[in-house]
Amino acid sequence: MKNLITTIALILIAQLSLQSQAITKSFFDEVHSFMSTEVTNGTLNYASLQSNSTLKSLMKQIKGANLDQADDATKKAFYINAYNLHVINQAVSNYPLSSVQEVKGFFDGKKITVAGRNRTLNDLEKKELLKPYNDGRLHFVLVCGALGCPPITNFAYRPEQLDAQLDKQTRLALNDKNFIQTSPGKIGLSQIFKWYPTDFGKNLDGVLDFINKYRNTPLSKSDKVSYYNYDWSLNDISNATTSVNGTIIPASASGNNSARYIVSSTIPEGSVELKIFNNLYTQRTGYDGENFSDRGNFFTTTLSALYGLHSKFNVGINTRFRRVSNDVGSSSAFKVLGNGEAFSRRQGVTAFGPQIRYAPVDAWENFSIQSSFVFAIGDELEGNGVDPFIDWNGATWHTQFFNDFPIGNNFSLFTEIDLLIEDIGNRNEGFSNRISTPVIAIFSYNPNLKTTLYAISGFSPFWQSDFDYFYQYGAGAKYQFTPDVEIELLVTDFTNKFLDDTGGNAATFNLGFRFNL
Repeated sequence: MKNLITTIALILIAQLSLQSQAITKSFFDEVHSFMSTEVTNGTLNYASLQSNSTLKSLMKQIKGANLDQADDATKKAFYINAYNLHVINQAVSNYPLSSVQEVKGFFDGKKITVAGRNRTLNDLEKKELLKPYNDGRLHFVLVCGALGCPPITNFAYRPEQLDAQLDKQTRLALNDKNFIQTSPGKIGLSQIFKWYPTDFGKNLDGVLDFINKYRNTPLSKSDKVSYYNYDWSLNDISNATTSVNGTIIPASASGNNSARYIVSSTIPEGSVELKIFNNLYTQRTGYDGENFSDRGNFFTTTLSALYGLHSKFNVGINTRFRRVSNDVGSSSAFKVLGNGEAFSRRQGVTAFGPQIRYAPVDAWENFSIQSSFVFAIGDELEGNGVDPFIDWNGATWHTQFFNDFPIGNNFSLFTEIDLLIEDIGNRNEGFSNRISTPVIAIFSYNPNLKTTLYAISGFSPFWQSDFDYFYQYGAGAKYQFTPDVEIELLVTDFTNKFLDDTGGNAATFNLGFRFNL
């Protein structure tokens, strides 16, 4: 009996020793072999890794590692490699996918086993690396499976070389013109510096001091700093293209989508965006089978200015100026822009008020909510026996939900869902809010880095006792003279219930400008 117990005990000890093994040079050699074979210029072929035996072997070793006798350099190197390998393994386990953001709890929900302990990737990063070592350089070697990260390396991080490796990768990242983006008077930083500011310094000055420590050309603290959008596209080899010098450039950065203006994003902290949008709406009515008897024109200039109070929260103002002309018989739609004779004519500033834009979800970089509330300016805006309708007598509350979806290198889909409440507080003939829910879709093509061509469609029902609607479709183009100056042209065909019922027709002609100040 005693011999049986002894035998069982020896077997259990042997099993435990197999499951828990000290980390030796052979582990780092195997990591190096895997990385040097599978990593190509910062990307991986995830499709081919699904049956990779080396990755499975490394997962077992990481799971059963014994760090009791390991020194700090060994622990630090082990955890860096373990983090990067587990990111790869989780991406492989959920492949195919276009972003790790598609996997619920990828960083903070799913449990992994490292050195016998269950934890999340965020726990591993913060509790085993960032907190104990207080080393900002770690952010340039820990790779999150996205093209926005510093590129994953094709070698292992080793205890005896670790300090030099951390220095080298930090210098490479902070001197990369795509990672630290500079232009006269402006600096574009990765959102890594916004998410982890205390790891680089207590404030922006500290962040810039950290960066300049490794920069060949120091950044000026007098320049305006903003944070560019983080690219969460999977660092899959299918998402990359090779440049002429052999460097892999992310497809999202090399395609023509890279320079386009993302209309659904909030603007960076400290920046100012000015938009001037001119809309000429013209309709013809009174059709007798051959001719139209009347033409009505509404020309609206909307001026909006936004300030980046925070990278996720912008504040601003919104105002509109209108000119209206109504004519009997045939006339030009652009007659409203001049001062010629018309059956009735009117103009003036008709509304003014505040607006905000908010990006509520960090992971949805191109999703935002914009809301404006403008008060009516002027008397009898809805018209009287002499003056025509020019605007609503009451206030207007307009809330817009924006989202933007890049499609490959050159295409994108923009969507907008609105809640529009007009004529708030107008009691001339009883309380009469007009409530509508416009929906807009814009499909864009970017033939080059400065030009956007797009098709637009929109539908808006009016939720009132006498149901009404309008819909429109058209085509437009934008051109960026510089990243800070853009012009836009748009023409649409427009109709509503009244025009459908009476055989009338309508169109809009639009000219817009955007300036980043």
